[in-house]
Amino acid sequence: MWLARQGSSALNDSNAAFLNITRSAKGQRWQARLQDQRLAQTIAEKHDLPEILGRVMAARGVGLDEVENYLNPTLRGLMPKPSALLDMEKGAARLAQAIIAQEKIGIISDYDVDGVSSAALLLRFLRAVGHDALVYLPDRLTEGYGPSEKAVSSLKEQGAELLLTLDCGVLSHDPLAHAAEIGFTTIIVDHHQAGVDLPKAFAVINPNRQDDVSGQGHLCACGVVMILIAATNKHLRELGHYKTNPEPNMLQWLDLVALATICDVVPLKGLNRAYVTQGLKVMARRDNLGISALCDVGGVKRKPDTYSLGFILGPRINAAGRVGHADEALALLTTQDKGDASALAQSLNDLNRHRQAVELRVVDEAIIQAEAALGQAKKPSVLVVAAESWHPGVVGLAASRLKDRYGIPSLVLAMNKAMQTSTGSGRSIIGVDLGHAVRAALEQGHIVKGGGHAMAAGLTLKTSNLGSFRQFMEETLSAKVDENRETSLLVDGALTAGGATLDLIELLEQAGPYGSSNPSPMFVFPAHKIIYADRAGTDHIRCTLVASDGTKLKAIAFRALGTELGELLLSERSHPIHVAGKLVADEWGAKRVPSLQIEDAAAMA
Repeated sequence: MWLARQGSSALNDSNAAFLNITRSAKGQRWQARLQDQRLAQTIAEKHDLPEILGRVMAARGVGLDEVENYLNPTLRGLMPKPSALLDMEKGAARLAQAIIAQEKIGIISDYDVDGVSSAALLLRFLRAVGHDALVYLPDRLTEGYGPSEKAVSSLKEQGAELLLTLDCGVLSHDPLAHAAEIGFTTIIVDHHQAGVDLPKAFAVINPNRQDDVSGQGHLCACGVVMILIAATNKHLRELGHYKTNPEPNMLQWLDLVALATICDVVPLKGLNRAYVTQGLKVMARRDNLGISALCDVGGVKRKPDTYSLGFILGPRINAAGRVGHADEALALLTTQDKGDASALAQSLNDLNRHRQAVELRVVDEAIIQAEAALGQAKKPSVLVVAAESWHPGVVGLAASRLKDRYGIPSLVLAMNKAMQTSTGSGRSIIGVDLGHAVRAALEQGHIVKGGGHAMAAGLTLKTSNLGSFRQFMEETLSAKVDENRETSLLVDGALTAGGATLDLIELLEQAGPYGSSNPSPMFVFPAHKIIYADRAGTDHIRCTLVASDGTKLKAIAFRALGTELGELLLSERSHPIHVAGKLVADEWGAKRVPSLQIEDAAAMA
């Protein structure tokens, strides 16, 4: 049953706390997401849509004239002209020239999903047009992020003439100066925030350059690479390359772009919505043998969705760069051999299991440090924790866990005693630009290397500077953190267990894909009893809700064990409680059934 239109002021007054919940198990105030009821009604009436879709779109800032592109995002309607991005046409023309002249091309890319997918996309394009490239993916532990003089020299020694850096390079002044010295022509394809001064390169393609006004700063690197190969393809066509070579259909590679877009957690707006919507359709065809094999080992039985990409495929691809080497992930995404695909997928699955075990130990120890810091009289607004025993490959994941647990920006660093340096990653909350703060720390000498996005950053510092860096981050970000602490849970409406149907889930999917900046609908299930709850996996809690009419709904609360939310779910059996979460279609044996991913809960007043 859909309850959003009941007469209760707790449901309809946007200024009141939803169901009068001012402090939940997570310490959050529940607030109605929708602020403009009239817009929701107008969207529904003008576009002949169910009321709930109008509410979901209006609550996410979709204007009346944006509904069509929102519901049916297409590349034709949302792809910018390549000339809109600075240096894009210049870089594409040079890449086309290298392809025709059969110049040897070298690629340096990052070791995460976005970087590996970017390299795979460019490689697949080059091979489709009769060319190839040498690819250098740095080792996370021994080399760290971005191009190095070692990487540049290695590609040059192998005969490369044109160098492309993907998902990295915009802050790599010294390595790219070295590249120029030894004769490379360099094209940077990046999306990380850039400084005023750019590295020495033939073309710097980055919608987050300070002088780029394309409005495409929400793209991940793979999304930018897609525009580059489209522009390159046009140049090749104009130069007559396809008179003797078949022209590729580039839409076949949108599965890679969708994968990178979801896993890099960039905003699902504009072109990104088209990339993911169309990319999921391509992925469902299972044309990419590597992705298909990874779906098999990950248990993705039906058509993939954003959850599959972000929580099943992505972690397995990332595991290669975290506790192995990203070359395996690149091989998986580019292989044309079914046997190789199966073996590589299984290897990544095994690496992911190892990564999970390593991560849990780091998280447990990081929580101990965080609790000690937060227990001080003056609680920090930014968490910065570090230890020698921590694996550098999982510190970003640990930072994400701390950020989710405490609701403040968190940075986790692995100390290297021999090098007297510490390397780590940070994750931020909405409204607090961590990447900008890390770049400021670099400019002021608190760290030796660093950069990133608003929501995530990586850095290296001298361990002796850890205290001054912690103080700098606190002074730089504390005011913004106080303004943007995540103390509200935004709710889209209320349901009963009986209203949580597959039909509703499929209806809501029309307003997807959901992700960063387009959050999944959040529903509250008022006055439901927990009739079963138990630990699942390492730190999850699986439970069953039941409504007053006896209708049941299966649910799970991820990473809730040991939290106030987890204690409430595990202990309360006598009284109904309010439960908030996201609806998903779960595979239960051979059946597809509605399920709830619990985000929060609250005792009834």
